[in-house]
Amino acid sequence: MRIVFMGTPEFSVPCLERLISDGEQVVGVFTQPDKPKGRGYEMSFSPVKECALKYGIPVFQPKSMRDGEALKILEELKPDLNIVVAFGKILPAEILYFPIYNSINIHASLLPTYRGSAPIQWVILNGEAKSGVTSMLMDEGIDTGDMLIKREVDIGPDMTAGELHDRLSVMGADVLSDTVKALKADELNPIKQDDSLSNYAPMLTKELCPIDFTKSAKEVHNQIRGLSPWPVATAVIDGKVYKIHQSKLSDIKCDNCKAGQVVANNGVLTVACGDGKCVDILSIQAQGKKKMPVKDFLLGHKIDIGTVLEKG
Repeated sequence: MRIVFMGTPEFSVPCLERLISDGEQVVGVFTQPDKPKGRGYEMSFSPVKECALKYGIPVFQPKSMRDGEALKILEELKPDLNIVVAFGKILPAEILYFPIYNSINIHASLLPTYRGSAPIQWVILNGEAKSGVTSMLMDEGIDTGDMLIKREVDIGPDMTAGELHDRLSVMGADVLSDTVKALKADELNPIKQDDSLSNYAPMLTKELCPIDFTKSAKEVHNQIRGLSPWPVATAVIDGKVYKIHQSKLSDIKCDNCKAGQVVANNGVLTVACGDGKCVDILSIQAQGKKKMPVKDFLLGHKIDIGTVLEKG
C-alpha cells in the first residue's frame, strides 16, 4: 500500500517511524514549511521532516493545500492512503478523498470529546481522569469523521500535559499500526461520532497562563499541569512574574488565609487557594532563568510565610 504521511511536530514522529518499521511503503511526507528559530533566526526543520530525511523519504512543504500544488504532488505520488497526524493544516476535499482509501487521522483524544488542536492540554485543564487516542476516517469537518480504533489511558493526578503528550504519542503509533493492518485485511468497522457528546479543545494562548488563586486548589493544580511544558502557568511574587511548572495538591488547609498566601516555605511553596485548600509549588522559573526545583530556588530567594502570590 502506497502511503503519504502528513505531520509536523514531535508527536507525529513515532507514527511515521512505526509505518517504516512495519514495512509500509511511505512514498512521501508532507510537513509544515521550515521556520526561523532561536536568537539567530536560523531556519529549522520540523521533527517530521528530520525523521523523513533520515529514512530517505521525499519531503514536500507546500505553503497551501488549496492552491493546486499539493494536489499535483499527490497525482505524481499516487498514494492509496493519506495518513494525517498533527499536520497543522486543513485539508480540502480534493486532498482528503484523492487516494483509494481516502485519509485516516490519528487524534489525541477519546472522540467525540476534545475535538480541535489542543486536546492533550484541555483534558488536563478540565481535570479529566482519562484520555486516549482515536483513529478516524477524515471528512471535511474538524475531527468529525467516523471512528475506527480507540485506546484509552488513565491520567494520573499529577500528570502534566507534557507527560500525557509523550504517552499518547507512543500509543498513537500502536493505534495507527493496528488501523492500517485492519484496513488492509478489510476488518475495520467505522462508527459515527455522536455530535451531542463533543466539545472543542481550542489552541492555547498565553492569556490562559496567569493563575487565579481565588479558584479551588484542584483548579489551580490542573491549570499548572495542563499548561506544562507550554505555555506555562504564571504568578507574580513581590512584583516579578514567575513561571510555575509543577505542583501537587497539599494536605494543608487554611480556611482563614487569603487566596494566594504562602502558608509554608520549607522545600516547597505551599499556597492557599479560594476553597481553603492549598497547592504545593514544586518547580519555578524566574524571567531569563532556567526552571528549577523550588527547594533550590528558595536557597537564593527569600519568600516569607504570608507573602501573597498574585495573578501573573
